[in-house]
Amino acid sequence: MPLNLGDPFPNFTVDSTQGTISLYTYLDKSWGVLFSHPADYTPVCTTELGVVAKLVTDGDFEKRDVKVLALSCDPVASHQGWIKDIQHYGKLPEEPSSFPYPIIADPKRELAVQLGMVDPVEKDKAGLPLTCRAVFIIGPDKKLKLSLLYPASTGRNFDEVLRVIDSLQLTANKKVATPANWKDGGECMILPTVSKADASTMFPGYRVEQVPSGKEYLRITSQPK
Repeated sequence: MPLNLGDPFPNFTVDSTQGTISLYTYLDKSWGVLFSHPADYTPVCTTELGVVAKLVTDGDFEKRDVKVLALSCDPVASHQGWIKDIQHYGKLPEEPSSFPYPIIADPKRELAVQLGMVDPVEKDKAGLPLTCRAVFIIGPDKKLKLSLLYPASTGRNFDEVLRVIDSLQLTANKKVATPANWKDGGECMILPTVSKADASTMFPGYRVEQVPSGKEYLRITSQPK
């Protein structure tokens, strides 16, 4: 069964570079980002995990109350050796024990199959399929809030992942949506489900963008606090 937005994200217990991890215990009440990569010791994956390690080290995920996990089909021993290359390339502290988030081992492809992360094109030397570049954002309620799938040839933009998290966290509690290319602090759109009377109370000073149809659905407000 495919995993749809709003579905409970499956709990799992796995081996990782930080020992045995149970997803729900690891996340506790935080948001979560689980992202997969095709294989260790590959160029694009090295850049991606290095970027995420720097973002974690700099506090970009912590200030959003987000915990991060990576995953591939390689065993833990491979991850541990590869971490040294990631740290060197990313100019990070070069101690394996200081790597700031766990990398999950899924050599039997059990999670990859369960979560729909198998790339039918990319295969290892034994002809077994590898994981694609998937991103899952999990809410504190342990439900799937967003999923992205990238091919092996295209590295991810993790600034976009942070932007999406900002939007998800804002819109989870405020009756707004974020428009195209929105960034934290930018103007928002009032939800169509908010009545005109409620909009005036909730979003004083909002404006309506006039359009040829005459319908007043483009209601714009500053970002709610």
